[in-house]
Amino acid sequence: MLRLAASTVGRTDTALGAFYRRLSARVGKAKAITATARKIAVLFYNTLRHGMTYADPGATYYEDRYKKRALANLQRRAKSLGFVLREVDDDTAEVAVS
Repeated sequence: MLRLAASTVGRTDTALGAFYRRLSARVGKAKAITATARKIAVLFYNTLRHGMTYADPGATYYEDRYKKRALANLQRRAKSLGFVLREVDDDTAEVAVS
């Protein structure tokens, strides 16, 4: 049941749907269905156990959070390699290699 729900939620405009789509592009549909089903199970358990209500933040919230996390990881990795990342204008974007 959870795997069926996971495959269905992948077509929705929710945070779970965005999670499924991002994961399926990276690791494949089968693993994405399993991971999303587990996430649904955890949400269901927390709802029953702690009486919490689930309010979906939406796909845009999930995507924004993912971009911030990816940028922080990229900045940390660049710093460990001795580089500094900085923002550039779209009009004058060019690659400088030194």
